Amino acid sequence: MESIKETIVVEGKDDEAALKRAVKCEVIITRGFGISEATFKRIEHASKTTGVIIFTDPDFAGERIRERLSKRISNCKHAFLSREDATFKDDIGIENASPEAIIEALSKVRTLKQDAEIVFTKADLVALDLEGHANAAERRNRLGKALGIGYCNAKQFVNRLNHYGVTRQEFINAVEKLDI
Repeated sequence: MESIKETIVVEGKDDEAALKRAVKCEVIITRGFGISEATFKRIEHASKTTGVIIFTDPDFAGERIRERLSKRISNCKHAFLSREDATFKDDIGIENASPEAIIEALSKVRTLKQDAEIVFTKADLVALDLEGHANAAERRNRLGKALGIGYCNAKQFVNRLNHYGVTRQEFINAVEKLDI
């Protein structure tokens, strides 16, 4: 079983259990959106010692938790699980993912760059039918999974491309590989 040196932050106990089925790691649980001050302090301490990977559910609540943590703790890494890998029946969460999907998501960890250079624009998405096309959401989902930046709407996708350090060549390679 692979070991992860960073501390991984998840939302709940079921997420922790799924994570520990996939990798050896230290985990901090936020217990949802209402993150206590003590939990913030534990995450801040881990960010200074082991490093932190934020690995929240690919849903609205998970994204809000990721934003809160990122605003308060600047040097976190981010792992994203695709919606299809995290869905069982109508439930979306890390706890539904297979160990293989978790390992894949953790292998594509990204670091948020606050002062990122703007490399991508909305025009890049429109040109590849990643926005304004009937299948745009599905295409962004596939590309987001390949690049390790997860699923999101078109505006957020451009933001993630620019702020998670995706290079133009990496983008082109993923587009070609997926035949988008």
